[in-house]
Amino acid sequence: VTETGSTIRANKLRIVHELMRTNTQLIANRAAWDDPWKRKKIEQIRTLLTGSLLAMGKVGIKLNVSKANLDRVMKLLPSLKAPTISSLYSEEWFAIESVIDTGVVRDLIPRLLDAGAEGIIEYPLNKVI
Repeated sequence: VTETGSTIRANKLRIVHELMRTNTQLIANRAAWDDPWKRKKIEQIRTLLTGSLLAMGKVGIKLNVSKANLDRVMKLLPSLKAPTISSLYSEEWFAIESVIDTGVVRDLIPRLLDAGAEGIIEYPLNKVI
């Protein structure tokens, strides 16, 4: 039994037969839902599960860019809402952070480099809340 297939790939195994595909469901009984303390805990679990599901297929990306190249880089960079931009100690440089789909990162990183980005870091996400 596997959740995503990553364990199978990591151990150089193969899928013999797929039994079923499932989805995540959180179910609470009525008595637990009617108890305010238990309801709050159930809602917290729901938030964390939803965050984990939303993080699937996404990665974080950080990079540095000079003021001269900022507009060129920003035109290329997708994000959930808008990338975070912070000034670096040097007034002419900025740090940018964004969340992007894993499917675009392979093509995006070389384009960011061509646009003047430096020090690009890609990292996995556990939750997006």
